Amino acid sequence: MTRAGTDTAGTDTAGTDDDLAPAPVHPGTKTAHGGDFQVVQADRAEPLSKCVQDALTTYLHHMDGHRVVDLHRLVLEEVERPLFETVMRHAEGNLTLAAQMLGLTRSTLRKRLTHYGITR
Repeated sequence: MTRAGTDTAGTDTAGTDDDLAPAPVHPGTKTAHGGDFQVVQADRAEPLSKCVQDALTTYLHHMDGHRVVDLHRLVLEEVERPLFETVMRHAEGNLTLAAQMLGLTRSTLRKRLTHYGITR
């Protein structure tokens, strides 16, 4: 869906619903409305997959010929832990909501949280 309007300078604007996604909010600078937060663009536009690829390339480079084992488990644990911590924080500890967000059963989520020692 496309939307149109005008910006604060009166210039016509057009965009898609994707443009409506909230930008990150950073504390600090006062806004025109007197609030304590300012909406700014994220510093990077790279998808998560590119970040993972870069991290793996760096990791393998630093292994400097040493044998690499169990890389799949390592990567999953490095991604899953912050995923679960972030979703649980967002869901304010609500296991049902977090499981729905993640597309997991409550039972599976409980097991994974226990595995990582994450408390609600």
